[in-house]
Amino acid sequence: MKVALIGLLQSGKGTLLAAISGKPMAPLGTPAIDEAIVPVPDARIDWLSGHYKPKKTTYATVDCLDVPGLDFENDHGRAAARRLVNQIRTVDMLVLVVRAFEDPTVPMYRSRVDPVRDLSELRTELLLADLELVTTRIDRLEKQVLRPTPTQAHDRAELVLQKKLQEAIESEKPIRSVIGTEAEREMIKSLAFLTLKPLAVAVNVGEGQLDKVFDFPGTLDASVPVVSICAKIEYELSQLDPSSRADFMADMGIQTSGVGKFVNSCYAALGLISFLTVGSDEVRAWQIQKGTVAVDAAGKVHSDIKRGFIRAEIFGFEDIKAYGSEKALRAAGKFWLEGKDYVVRDGDIINFRFNV
Repeated sequence: MKVALIGLLQSGKGTLLAAISGKPMAPLGTPAIDEAIVPVPDARIDWLSGHYKPKKTTYATVDCLDVPGLDFENDHGRAAARRLVNQIRTVDMLVLVVRAFEDPTVPMYRSRVDPVRDLSELRTELLLADLELVTTRIDRLEKQVLRPTPTQAHDRAELVLQKKLQEAIESEKPIRSVIGTEAEREMIKSLAFLTLKPLAVAVNVGEGQLDKVFDFPGTLDASVPVVSICAKIEYELSQLDPSSRADFMADMGIQTSGVGKFVNSCYAALGLISFLTVGSDEVRAWQIQKGTVAVDAAGKVHSDIKRGFIRAEIFGFEDIKAYGSEKALRAAGKFWLEGKDYVVRDGDIINFRFNV
């Protein structure tokens, strides 16, 4: 799953990417999209790894892209911004990063810090990019429906839908707010509309704003998660060893890492969950869509396991913590078997029985 970080110049996206990934920050002014594979923090994997002491521990991951800072101050900047935005149409989710921190060491891109203004501009840019695509598609469909072809009925239906999308965008509503059925979603899937994708907002705050709650009434859907994170502090934390990190967090009064909160909010917004596998070779979190059935989850591990699926043997994380061993779990009857159609739950620990 790919997530794109989008923001204006000096919003701190590069620092945020470095903080959540642990990789070095890209040089200031880098014109290309930067990319990093980010592990999804999971305390269950931490515990299971300590318990089973495997040769390898593998977390679920999210692929994050840092889009160079956008500049809307002039026509050249807007044209460059449009090109950059169109490059990330294939990602699965967008995170809009807005600046709320004051820092005299960071040159001001604007005369004042205004996260509401910045978010509104970013949102408008996404709408305009989609409007351009919609109007181009409408022009093409209006010509196609005049010709008797095998796809004429489909073209007419899509034309009606595209005009509904145009009306929504012109009313400053994202496309996701007017798509009512899976059939409609499938009809426009290939166009990769930006405002159809899941969205989150990351407010990059200063050290004195860690507890501040930001609200953007009238700008965002109620379902859009808003996460406050101090990228500067989180980057500093990422450079420390675990012991020093814990001391630093205690000194700052930080209870939980902002990185974990941020990455997990993206994971949830994408509709993802993790099931777990354990053993002496590897403890691993496997990424699946919520609602995935057992036989398809088996295919994530290996296609042969899906092909020869017999049963899924499952036990719970809280149970293994409570009983201390699989032997004790079996004695207590805390293992259970499920068939192909079992809907896997987040945190299920599964051993797949199969025969090929």
